[in-house]
Amino acid sequence: MTETGPIVVFANFLSDLAVDLNEGQILMQWAQQAPRKAWLLRPGDVLVTPVPLSPEFLRYVYGLTGVSPETVAVVEVPPAGAVPLAQAVREAGLVEHVRALAGDRGAALLPTALDASTIEFAREIRLAVHPYPTIEAAEAALKMTTLLNTKTGFRETAAQLGMRLPTGRVCRRLEVEGVARELLRDHERVVVKPDRSAGGHGMRFVSRDDLSSGAILALETVGGPEGMWVVEECLDVAESVSIQLEVTTSGAHALFSGVMRTAQGSFTGYTSPLPPSFAHVADELEEWGTALGRYLADHGYVGPFGLDALVDEGGAAYASESNIRRTATTTPHTMVTRLTAGSANPDPAWSVSKGWTRSPMGFEGALARLRASGLAFDVERGEGVVLYADAPPDGHSWRYAVIARSAGAVEEHEAALAQAFQFEGG
Repeated sequence: MTETGPIVVFANFLSDLAVDLNEGQILMQWAQQAPRKAWLLRPGDVLVTPVPLSPEFLRYVYGLTGVSPETVAVVEVPPAGAVPLAQAVREAGLVEHVRALAGDRGAALLPTALDASTIEFAREIRLAVHPYPTIEAAEAALKMTTLLNTKTGFRETAAQLGMRLPTGRVCRRLEVEGVARELLRDHERVVVKPDRSAGGHGMRFVSRDDLSSGAILALETVGGPEGMWVVEECLDVAESVSIQLEVTTSGAHALFSGVMRTAQGSFTGYTSPLPPSFAHVADELEEWGTALGRYLADHGYVGPFGLDALVDEGGAAYASESNIRRTATTTPHTMVTRLTAGSANPDPAWSVSKGWTRSPMGFEGALARLRASGLAFDVERGEGVVLYADAPPDGHSWRYAVIARSAGAVEEHEAALAQAFQFEGG
């Protein structure tokens, strides 16, 4: 992944960049996705993970990527509660172990989220932060990553860059109900967003009926009474879309775009590319994303980021938030690109999603069922289903990726998988 040496993949899902660390429960849930980082490993790399990876899953990953197990290392960090991963590594006494595995080979730290604790940890183990040339360069980007991973910071910046935004206002926690009442005079519903939130966590949808019936807005107290919130009109949404880009030394470049699957505003999956029915927003998304990328570059940021938008029933796109970090689709996209390189399907359609089985399964049982159904990913054809995130702790909620030649073929694979795995509602 670098020209100079190996990578220490630092799966710091427990980070205060997107959500306050007081929201420990949701952070622990997100951390269960850390096994997907194994798809990034190449010979010489190290994975530092807050959750264990099963031997069966690792054999599966290495089998598809062609990586010899003895050429990589996986460091499993014992649970330490809702603390940054760097702190958990220290509490487990693993700092020297990670440093020794990185060695003196020009390695760099690749965090999921660039936050202050990661910068401090990089200094401690004497590694640069990928893709920055120095720790100081990475630290200089912190102000911008912190700002644009907030709803208020994004809304202000997006307006400056000329993006179309839903009608709304930024306010303090104690002002939320009054602002909501004002906006509801002109709009049937509003959405209330905490300043720091990801994947739809903490969002509330409020209608005129909710207020007329005397309902009180039940909001989290994250940030206290002085914490910032955004209240916006609730659009009649036809689709939630996003574009993922990367800032490099040569500028901002679009990587891929697609449709987000959501339930009550929460992220549940993704399909790429954008369907033809929403191709008309692709240029605008790329224009907005590239402008944001230039802005980020001007303020020292380098690396991947995402821009989300809502398309209303009339076909107009409205920017909704930015994620200045590796997102839920960054690693899956890298995995898809890697697995299809040199195959008969070099430009695939793909999706990531989750299904719930009626009975629990372990990884080997799920893989056996996948292979028996004929749906397992085939390297030569570059098509099939990948169990990309290991067995879930509950044995029921399976994350998967589908890679196929077209959006229609992706849908066919997903329908067949739902039947083979006996997903609820499938």
